[in-house]
Parts: sequence; structure tokens; C-alpha cells
Amino acid sequence: MKQVYTESILLIERLHRRFLDVVKAELDRLKIDDVNNVQTLILYNIGEEQLTIGELTNRGYYLGSNVSYNVKKLVENGYLEQARAQHDKRSTRIKLSEKAIILCKKIDELYQRNIDVLSKETNQNELSSLNKTLIQLENFWTNYINNIHKVK
Repeated sequence: MKQVYTESILLIERLHRRFLDVVKAELDRLKIDDVNNVQTLILYNIGEEQLTIGELTNRGYYLGSNVSYNVKKLVENGYLEQARAQHDKRSTRIKLSEKAIILCKKIDELYQRNIDVLSKETNQNELSSLNKTLIQLENFWTNYINNIHKVK
């Protein structure tokens, strides 16, 4: 079990890096150089929502990188629009700009091309089963972290 567990951890990490490489290759193909792969996924995950930076962080859309730095760069490069929240002037809300919406449509096209090829090699049930297992592992780790904090 230990060998399979450690192999799973390594695969998850490797798959995440490989997918970032896929997004980077697509940005290169599109000749887009003012946004990186992590920032692109942040934009894609925001979608049509308006969020605070705290909400962005809590939802995990930041993908383990420095969310404040990435938001600042995305605002500077015209991908995010920032405005003070109406109910709390100390808080700022972010949303996609038109430039970001166009980029997200291109990333959605990438996803569809990937799905078209992947569906010839695997099926939805296999991916659903994989997702279920990954969610169980995420829940296991979350519970572990929560229980460690209770012990202290």
C-alpha cells in the first residue's frame, strides 16, 4: 500500500505540472506572452464570477502560487478588472475583462480538443471513477490536517 500511495502522490504532482505544460504550449501556440499558465488557469476558474481575493484563495483557484502577485499582474496586463466592493470599501472584487474572456474561450477550445482525443482512449466512467478517488484522497488529507490542528 505504501508504494501505491507514494506513487499516487508523485503522479498527482507530475500530472499537475504536465497540465501546466499543456497550457503553456497553448499560450505559445497562440503567441500570448503577457500571461503565464498559472494565471491563465486562475482566469479560467474565475469564469463569470466576481470574487474577492480571499474567495479566490479559499476556492483554491490560485493553484498553489502567490495569488496576490498573480492578481496584480493580471490587473496590470488587462485581464482582470478590480473594483471596491459596494458593501465593504476595504475589500476589492475582481472579474474578467473582455481580454480575459477571449483567452478563456481559447482555453475552453483547448479543453474540447483534449476531450475529443481523450475520449478515443478512455471513457467518461473511467474518468469519473478517477475523480471519485481523487476526491476521497483530498477529503482524507483535509481531515488529516483538521485533526492535526485539534491535537495541538
